[in-house]
Amino acid sequence: MKKLIVIGGGAAGFFCAVNAARKNPLLSVTILEKSNKLLSKVKISGGGRCNTTHQLFEIPALIKKYPRGEQFLKKAFYQFNTLHTIEWFSERGVQLHAEADGRMFPVSNNSATIIECLLKEADQYHVKIEMQTEVRKITKQETQFQIETNKLGIIQADYICIACGGLPKMEMFNWISKLGHSIQSPVPSLFTFNMPKHPITALMGLSVNNAVIKISGTKLKEQGALLITHWGLSGPVVLKLSAWGARQLADMGYQFTIQVNWLGETTDALLRLDWPFYREQFSANKMGSKYPFTLPTRLWHFLLGEAGISTDTKWGELKAVNQNKLIQLLTGHVFDINGKTTFKEEFVTSGGVQLSTIHPQTMESKLVPGLYFAGEVMDIDGITGGFNFQHAWTSGYNAATAIAQSAL
Repeated sequence: MKKLIVIGGGAAGFFCAVNAARKNPLLSVTILEKSNKLLSKVKISGGGRCNTTHQLFEIPALIKKYPRGEQFLKKAFYQFNTLHTIEWFSERGVQLHAEADGRMFPVSNNSATIIECLLKEADQYHVKIEMQTEVRKITKQETQFQIETNKLGIIQADYICIACGGLPKMEMFNWISKLGHSIQSPVPSLFTFNMPKHPITALMGLSVNNAVIKISGTKLKEQGALLITHWGLSGPVVLKLSAWGARQLADMGYQFTIQVNWLGETTDALLRLDWPFYREQFSANKMGSKYPFTLPTRLWHFLLGEAGISTDTKWGELKAVNQNKLIQLLTGHVFDINGKTTFKEEFVTSGGVQLSTIHPQTMESKLVPGLYFAGEVMDIDGITGGFNFQHAWTSGYNAATAIAQSAL
């Protein structure tokens, strides 16, 4: 009986293990998990609801959601994509539903539904699970792998799938690089922006649905919902920016300047064209109580204060110097960013095993036959919205299919 060892008890590892065991009943499958928790990211994702995938079914559009790995995933997704994920879980009694922004969750809105489904599948197909088992070294002798662990000593396998997730430090990849694989140095992705002691943080909890943020001196620009926090700025627009700019922002030491357009696509020039109409329309109204923008009142009052305008000032009495300052703040509010904060639910590592050494259709190493990869350990990462889980399911499934066929 041939043996598959899956290293990592997360989404990608589980998906590889259960699908390989199901597709080839003659394959002995064991998951090695170094911690005492299984599927820990699945549990906390999406505020405990598990953002399982995204309602984006066209592969050319889907691959655009990955700052790194786009071309590699193009081939991988033709074998297993978002539609397949929905179908796979549906066949096992787990229905997914889409929210307005396309993110998909189990209808239970509880990550336990996904976890229980995967655990049940592992039990049904006799997948063994070894907890608190860390892999220290892998060697290959002819067709057999020797895996040195802290708990089980040296175990043998015909196939290995490395699905240990993103490793934050370069030295943590040593046991993989010793197999001949090059590693793209890891840096954080999907993080929030720190603005220590900036007065706007007093508005923590406020959100703006459609802001645009540019990072000065770069081509980085994103649009979406922006959340003010007690340490700075967060929300989908910030997380997307941090993903696309992961390497650039790391090179900057997380010290940079941003411009926030609180009005989305409305430019400074367009706003100046419309302003005389606002002044005329609201001329007798106090600026603090009547305004034409869909901004939270507390944020509007903050911006008025920053422009030196009293909330009691009437639109018709607004001075030109204050008007210019307010327009500038609305469409290009400048903030200095000093550091980042890990966004716990979404934290992803950019970097990992270089894709040039992996076959995208099978996830098998081009250097070591019988060695496969799945999930975040590879140099692939997506923006927020279910895309990182989709990559976990895709790579896990494609590796499982290839291993199951090879072991026949």
